[in-house]
Amino acid sequence: MSRPSPLNVANVLTVLRIVVVPFVAWALLVDGGQDPVWRLVAAGLFALAAATDRVDGYLARRLGLVTDLGKLLDPIADKALIGTALVALSWLGELPWWVTVAILVRELGITVMRFFLLKYLVLPASRGGKIKTVLQSVAVGLFLLPLDHLPGWVTVVAWVLMVAAVVVTLVTGADYVRTAVRVHREHAAGRGAEVTRHAADTGTTSPRSDGAGPAVASPR
Repeated sequence: MSRPSPLNVANVLTVLRIVVVPFVAWALLVDGGQDPVWRLVAAGLFALAAATDRVDGYLARRLGLVTDLGKLLDPIADKALIGTALVALSWLGELPWWVTVAILVRELGITVMRFFLLKYLVLPASRGGKIKTVLQSVAVGLFLLPLDHLPGWVTVVAWVLMVAAVVVTLVTGADYVRTAVRVHREHAAGRGAEVTRHAADTGTTSPRSDGAGPAVASPR
């Protein structure tokens, strides 16, 4: 079975999501974020881009279009979209910087951790991680709206969802870290067992504390 081409509809949608990011920021920052029409444009573009995240993932799995390029670009697109909107909202003074920093540090940290864990395993998105993504998307989408021109309850809902998003973001981040530590320890234990088996098979022994005895070479 031939491998799918990197230039497929799922990856094109992912790239389009990245392309939309600066337009979301621009529409949000027009007139210092005070123009309600442009705020609606920003929210609409954000919602459209967020929707393509569901669509491209579905198409990739349904049509067998999963590629290494898609695996690389998809999380980049997600974090670029959410991160840019958060930074812009904090820049406008509509969202505390600690919210933006907490979410971005978690997202970037987990991304780096996933990269280094690739030699051991691929950490799939957990149910909590998927809930986190939905909460972030909905909360940010609401904050992009011209809240000053909408009923007060919309602002309340936006804040409740944003707080929930931060909590779930940090909790799932801690869970990923625990998983990473466990995997690292299991991998280290596995390498230790491999060295022991190698020593038994070759008749060598582990180095003694007094320095006597042959050293055992670490398996490559």
